[in-house]
Amino acid sequence: MANKLYPDAASALDGVLRDGLLIACGGFGLCGVPERLLDAVCASGVKDLTFASNNAGIDGEGIGRLLRTRQVKKMIASYVGENKEFERQYLAGELEVEFSPQGTLAERMRAGGAGIPGFYTRTGVGTLVAEGKEVKCFDGRDYILERGIFADLALVKAWRADETGNVVFRKTARNFNVPAAQCGKICVVEVEEIVPTGSLDPDKIHLPGVYVQRLIVGAPYDKKIEFRTTRARENA
Repeated sequence: MANKLYPDAASALDGVLRDGLLIACGGFGLCGVPERLLDAVCASGVKDLTFASNNAGIDGEGIGRLLRTRQVKKMIASYVGENKEFERQYLAGELEVEFSPQGTLAERMRAGGAGIPGFYTRTGVGTLVAEGKEVKCFDGRDYILERGIFADLALVKAWRADETGNVVFRKTARNFNVPAAQCGKICVVEVEEIVPTGSLDPDKIHLPGVYVQRLIVGAPYDKKIEFRTTRARENA
């Protein structure tokens, strides 16, 4: 069995990155974001990238870093707030955006991982989301056709993995990481800890190693905070 563990993000992405990739990326806000891998993508200088991700990070963090360096051509996303550079590029016509409802986006990734090219859903019927999409009536109700996402590369952040690539996520950091991993032709995972093969409880593995081609240890991590709200100290 080939060794899946690489010494760092740059080496794990060596030979994989090229201009024009469609990349599925895990994360929700700043939770469960594969930040070491995104930093390596940024440093590589590849451009004209399309990202399928729940959101586009925030200014200077996550995918937001790649937006700032103008390496992203298109975003397929559900939520795009808290990112002024995203807003500027979108309103200026410099960034293509495909909005996808959150559940639909997760299912598009899951479908791609299952080899399903498309599915029908009522979500978005009669809205801008339905524009240009096939509409079909089932039992008197309209449904729109959504395409599965087949990504060239998946970037994933997890808590723990064994040496064969079996992965465990910690609480809400699982978010979009599992469907993103499943829909990528190549899946690269960064984790906080590598444990010996056989030490993980099989019933608690969230992503089987068959989906994972490459691994890195990204720890230690800083705790990122999207918003910090403080109040003035009252006079003693």
